[in-house]
Amino acid sequence: MTDPELSPLDLAIAPGGNLMVSSEWPFGSPDAQATVREYDPSTGQLVRVLTPEPAVHFTKPRGLRFGPGGQLYCVGRDSVVAFDFPSGKFLGVAADLSRLNGQAVLLLLP
Repeated sequence: MTDPELSPLDLAIAPGGNLMVSSEWPFGSPDAQATVREYDPSTGQLVRVLTPEPAVHFTKPRGLRFGPGGQLYCVGRDSVVAFDFPSGKFLGVAADLSRLNGQAVLLLLP
């Protein structure tokens, strides 16, 4: 992949086969931007970038999981954020826990 803002922290395979990567750029910087980046696996080309609203202060993205209804979840420091995967729309904070910095999220369905 050729993407100067890629700093891979976790990877998941999307329902359509694209690669989803949580990224923090520049890595370790206090001003780093946390994103979830989608790539075409056959070309390595960047397809789109999913970004939480700036007011959320989402940092240190790690674990990625797909949930029911086409939602994508990403664990970061202090929170788990959710996106509507088909549209890429940021849905909000799904969980908020001080000092959370997990590598994964487990979805428990009823």
